[in-house]
Amino acid sequence: MIEDPPLLTIKRHFERPVAEIISAFSGVPVSHVVDAMGGRGALHHAIKPLSPSTATLIGVAVTCHCGPADNLALFGALDAAVIGDVIVAATDSFAGAAVTGDLVLGMARNKGIAGFITDGLVRDIVGIEAVGLPVYCAGVIANSPARNGPGTVGFPVVLGGVTISPGDILVGDRDGVAVVPRLEAKTVLARLAAVRAAEQVLEAQVRQGLEVPDFAEVVLRSDRTRFVD
Repeated sequence: MIEDPPLLTIKRHFERPVAEIISAFSGVPVSHVVDAMGGRGALHHAIKPLSPSTATLIGVAVTCHCGPADNLALFGALDAAVIGDVIVAATDSFAGAAVTGDLVLGMARNKGIAGFITDGLVRDIVGIEAVGLPVYCAGVIANSPARNGPGTVGFPVVLGGVTISPGDILVGDRDGVAVVPRLEAKTVLARLAAVRAAEQVLEAQVRQGLEVPDFAEVVLRSDRTRFVD
């Protein structure tokens, strides 16, 4: 006989990056973070900021798996999170009900949570905007969830095509969200300097009238390109 699972399975203790590493990502565009990770690491394009006015996010992931049409695990994540964390709620991309609304997000704000990310939907747009918390989601629906479980907190989840582990660093702006694995954060920061420098050079060239970059010209003028007109 298969036993019923516990309503919640929670791992409260996990390693977080030191504050200096987290703050080093402040103000860095998501596109630069992704470039420093080899062009990958951004969540699915459907997961975008609910409001452009609160489209800047940085913090440490506290993960929960709510499953479809349920948000009991979200309350477990609220309990486990500390100031500056970002709650990540995986719903298996369920689109039939919201995973949260303004009241729960107000509780998150009261606890000092830095933001909320889900592959599901939310509701109460006006109230959420009043809360002022950065919220990234796949859309809005008025239907409400149950609180029955089962759910997990503090374990890796797959959200928006990316595996997110508790302790990973999340960076968000209007382009979306980048996930920096905790153990790779120092390496990504080291690569950011080269990314910024390359961006600055190319930006200056564009301002000066650049039409086609040198690397593309090399390909276009080589035997690797065939013109058929």
